[in-house]
Amino acid sequence: MLADFFHRTVVHPWHLAYPGDRGDGSTPQQPRGSDHGRTLARLLMAHLEALDMPLANTAPHPPSAPSTHDADAHGQEPAPAAEPAPAPAPALEARDVLAAAERFSSTLAAPGTRHWPDSEFLDVALGTVRPEERGGYIERLEAFAEQHRKRLEELLRAYGPGSAPASHGRYALIGQPETLVILERMETAPFLLRSRWDEAFEAVLLADLEFAWGPRIRVSR
Repeated sequence: MLADFFHRTVVHPWHLAYPGDRGDGSTPQQPRGSDHGRTLARLLMAHLEALDMPLANTAPHPPSAPSTHDADAHGQEPAPAAEPAPAPAPALEARDVLAAAERFSSTLAAPGTRHWPDSEFLDVALGTVRPEERGGYIERLEAFAEQHRKRLEELLRAYGPGSAPASHGRYALIGQPETLVILERMETAPFLLRSRWDEAFEAVLLADLEFAWGPRIRVSR
């Protein structure tokens, strides 16, 4: 039907009559280009009226939400909706982590005895815990201690206070609760730990611990 309307108004407009043509020659037989649209509109309106189908539906419609993928009236894509800001990473309190480490006697030479009460080593180790790792970090630290319990006990026996290697003034980190966090970071983020450590402390302290622990990845110089 639309093809017929197009044929009437565009292809052969002078061969067929138009709505309102009285047949006396008063209607131009070849309308100007600007008349084609009006002619087509009249044909469509006449057809719809004959079918009792008005163009506009007067029933109310709920407004539809604009699609983020549709172009606007000027043919431009609307700006994408702003993504919500990510939730801030949970805080990781050093005292809570230290309390969890102190619960594992396999990491301590003498419970309640601290060589470094200012927690400098712990702060550096925790500085390598990325924001996405903070949630549930204490639970993962506890799981690490359980997984490596035998290895931690052997480390303390072989290199901790009172051992022959320790009598030479080396392996000072072994036997402290901070050691558990440092070892976990040594396994999880060895290169980041080394980088942060070298900015704050002597490299030999971490190198001794790394040698005694024997990690899969050695990053000491």
